[in-house]
Amino acid sequence: MAGSVVTSTSRISDIFETMEYGTAPEDPSFAQAWLEKHGRSFGHFIDGIWVKPDGRKTYTTTNPANGEALACTLQGELDDVNQAVTAARKAFKCWSTLSCHVRARHLYNLARTIQKHQRLFSVIETLDNGKTIRETRDFDIPTVVRHVYHHAGWAELRDSEMNGWSPLGVVAAIVPWNFPLMLLIWKVCPALAMGNTVVLKPATLTRLSSLLFAEICAEAGLPPGVLNVVTGSGELGSLLAQHPDVDKVAFTGSTEVGRVLRRVTAGSGKALSLELGGKSPFIVFDSADLDSAVEGLVDAIWFNQGQVCSAGSVLLAQESIWEILIMRLKTRMFKLHLGSGIEKSVDMGPLVDETQKNTVENMVAEARVEGAQVYQIWEGLPSSGPYYPPTLITGLSTTSRCVMEEIFGPVLVALPFRTAKEAIALGNNTRYGLSASVWTENVSLAFEVASSLQAGTVWINAHNLFDAASGFGGVKESGYGRDGGKEGLFEFVRPTWAVRAKPMLQAEGNLEKFGSSCDKPPVPTGKNQEVSGTPSVDRSYKLYIGGVQCRPDSGYSRPVVSASDGSVLAYVPDGGRKDIRNAVESANKALSGWQKKGPHVRAQILYYLAENLEQRAAEFSHALSMQSSMPVEEAQKEVDLSVARLFHWAALCDKFGGTIQETPIHGFTLCCREPVGVIGIICPDEKPLLSFISLMGAAIARGNTTVMVPSGKNPLPALALYQVLDTSDLPGGVVNIVCGEVDQLTRHLTLHSNIQSVWYFGTEEGSRFVEWGSAENLKRTWVNNGVTRDWNSATQGCGEEFLLHATQCKNVWMPGGEIFAN
Repeated sequence: MAGSVVTSTSRISDIFETMEYGTAPEDPSFAQAWLEKHGRSFGHFIDGIWVKPDGRKTYTTTNPANGEALACTLQGELDDVNQAVTAARKAFKCWSTLSCHVRARHLYNLARTIQKHQRLFSVIETLDNGKTIRETRDFDIPTVVRHVYHHAGWAELRDSEMNGWSPLGVVAAIVPWNFPLMLLIWKVCPALAMGNTVVLKPATLTRLSSLLFAEICAEAGLPPGVLNVVTGSGELGSLLAQHPDVDKVAFTGSTEVGRVLRRVTAGSGKALSLELGGKSPFIVFDSADLDSAVEGLVDAIWFNQGQVCSAGSVLLAQESIWEILIMRLKTRMFKLHLGSGIEKSVDMGPLVDETQKNTVENMVAEARVEGAQVYQIWEGLPSSGPYYPPTLITGLSTTSRCVMEEIFGPVLVALPFRTAKEAIALGNNTRYGLSASVWTENVSLAFEVASSLQAGTVWINAHNLFDAASGFGGVKESGYGRDGGKEGLFEFVRPTWAVRAKPMLQAEGNLEKFGSSCDKPPVPTGKNQEVSGTPSVDRSYKLYIGGVQCRPDSGYSRPVVSASDGSVLAYVPDGGRKDIRNAVESANKALSGWQKKGPHVRAQILYYLAENLEQRAAEFSHALSMQSSMPVEEAQKEVDLSVARLFHWAALCDKFGGTIQETPIHGFTLCCREPVGVIGIICPDEKPLLSFISLMGAAIARGNTTVMVPSGKNPLPALALYQVLDTSDLPGGVVNIVCGEVDQLTRHLTLHSNIQSVWYFGTEEGSRFVEWGSAENLKRTWVNNGVTRDWNSATQGCGEEFLLHATQCKNVWMPGGEIFAN
């Protein structure tokens, strides 16, 4: 029976008859002794010592299971952030110059030291967060140790495996309350391994394991200032993220807070990675092992009381097995045991606090109003505390809030489907894209569905598997960046040639007006042009959308003038919002077909582009020389480099597809580097042909489609590419070119909801707007913050960073178990 426990009067024969649970509490005395050692009062941990500034407010951390006060911690202020960042900056000068082997030794020692205190960590995590001791002891802490060991290896190999990349500097790590220790490790380990230093801000509700970790780092001999911990409210996290001497913000938390961080860091030159919310589908086909699927559901949605960003919170079950699966699931729900997390036999503990419980209750109540059937297990639920019963909701429409929004509690919403295509459509019908799982014994079906789901991680016949060797992160509004794997290392480095830009930031109000003016292009000069003999035929430049040349919706044109004498060389279309709309529609229509062309066909088309461009090299060289007043020899060099650049990207069409990750499971974990989708690219004024080709080539080589905005000053080379594109078998819509007033076009691209990424190479102000505006749907961005690069250089003009921005990782887990147990 749900929640039944053995009492002191129970007979042995009764226990064997009912199989009721006996009490098996974890002894918390050692954890309590650690709290007492600190007088149940903690300061910040800065520069290797405990710091308690005068005049700070305090926050009392409590045990969610019973409301017991555990300790008081500080509510930090700006001065505390300044002190921590200063300590981290000072330590960075030494830490970043240590040999790889020395940093590896430090991380190895840290892993060993955590292992010596792993039971203490488990109990502190349970007391602080409310999750079960079974989860902290058997999952959280082993995962923590695994990550530290794994990244000790990356620290050792940094110079060889990450050649050409350098540490960023000071990293601000901001982590949530659902996995307080594990998620901080996911940020801290790769940061330290790559040579950065860290200022950590734990969640308001769960601070104790972070403070214990800081103390253990000191015990392990980590140099002072390499790791610093400041505690406080959410506002303190914002102050830390905005600190001018922070080089990187690594955040895990809600999508709403992720949007705020994207806006407050926009244009600052800081790197940003966001691992945000999710609404992960759990798809069960009629070819699945249903008993395994039911047990998988238990781990997917009731693990940590459903307070997991990757929780399988939407069950999609094929109609033919719908009734039997729901029946078995209800039977299994009745066996779940609820109670204090300190009990070893408990399956579910309390939610983190009453506020979270109220949030869950309100969403379930809303589902009832909509006519849903709500099945809940109330038996055995503790009478006090923020406990919530395991809940199954059926009978909702696909547009219901409970179907679309993250509940973050032990609530499963179930929907039926008929065909695999419908399952994929339902699975992708969400603004999130963190994870998913597919349940079937049909391997080809499993992989085809996995490849079609828009998610950062897909598990096959499993759910919530994690490992240090495999990156974890999302797409769409689940954020960007990865924690774990080699792909996670790139979040904490920059190309060695690059230096962080620190632009002078303007007021946010100016951003709302960026590119919004509707100034018409200059009127014709009216100057007579002397023509001797037979005049040449006028050339009309047009936009290029969907493989067709077309006039702009505005009906206006803009003059392109010579750099030498200011004379008008040509008039080009003045594109606007409707032209961007049409270009994005064309790019989205072409996307699926372009990806299905396959890497070899894409390579052949890029080679063909290079061939046709070289055939017209003299024409392009002359045009470049005329407009920019550069010597013909230099113009010819730019054309030759453009041809070589196309060869470079053609060669990489089939050589950056991903790897097999070496995770501990018996089976396979694949890291697939997929296209990002539709990329809006705003090109720089310098090297107008070469920069255009370099950016376009990188994007389409990896299966993306593009909306290109060429140089504002010199768009003619890009516009002259129309015929080259037309004669090179490039499908219509793969490359769309819209010229006009660059700021206006940048605005329209950035705010378009069907653009998955924006690459911007222009001004400081434009860079800031792109990052600020991208927060609306959390599209990926790549901006130059007004800093020019050497497009002639292979490192700067076609380096590895181009491939990283043109792809996103999907990790597909395929455990074995048919022959040998996992």
